[in-house]
Amino acid sequence: MAELVAPPSWRTVDFISDLHLQAAEPATFAAWQHYMDSTLADAVFILGDLFEVWVGDDAVSADLSGPTASFEDRCARLIGQTAGRLALFFMRGNRDFLVGQQLMELCNTRLLADPSVLLFAGQRWLLSHGDALCLGDVDYLAFRQQVRSADWQQAFLAKPLAERQAIARALRQRSEARKRSGAVYADVDARAARQWLQAAQAHTLIHGHTHQPAEHDLGQGLTRVVLSDWDAQAVRPRAEVLRLSASGLQRIALL
Repeated sequence: MAELVAPPSWRTVDFISDLHLQAAEPATFAAWQHYMDSTLADAVFILGDLFEVWVGDDAVSADLSGPTASFEDRCARLIGQTAGRLALFFMRGNRDFLVGQQLMELCNTRLLADPSVLLFAGQRWLLSHGDALCLGDVDYLAFRQQVRSADWQQAFLAKPLAERQAIARALRQRSEARKRSGAVYADVDARAARQWLQAAQAHTLIHGHTHQPAEHDLGQGLTRVVLSDWDAQAVRPRAEVLRLSASGLQRIALL
């Protein structure tokens, strides 16, 4: 399992996930932009689904500062600017699993394996997006295995950008239709979470994906902490950071 040792200079670490950024929701982008410009954390960990969809790193232009910058260009520019003043880490989610090394190098951001262990303040913290632990969602896990394969990704990324974007729109529409139908999504499997923690020799798992922010006691001194999703246009706007310091974890509402 991948491990990251925090340097002694780090005092504060922030975790965010599930912003689902898209051009059609400028308020959430604005909240994220304000956070990225103003956070005083020494490091920020983005634990998946920063984007509503990512169809390949070639969605970003070569010149991020051009007058016709796309939404993806604006996102990449902000990531790069933030990485210029603090340590920035990115973990792929189920919506942006096609984020690649090309984007990370462009933005001076480190790509994290899922799961990864962070050694900070004398403790081991297990980080994950969380989707791989939703064992009850059998159909999704089969889809996940398919799209995470090298062959599928190579074939998909070989398609023209416009075709990939159209496929992504169709998948999003299908997902929204499933939500409107009242479909119940599986939560993280507690037994699997305990096994991951024990394998990592960690006591706390931090993850996103489920959009159900809470702290769960897994027994045996183990804890699962779920990040909030972001939606600045909701009836009750949501934009929350989980902040880690030597004194522990703290949830910070930005809206």
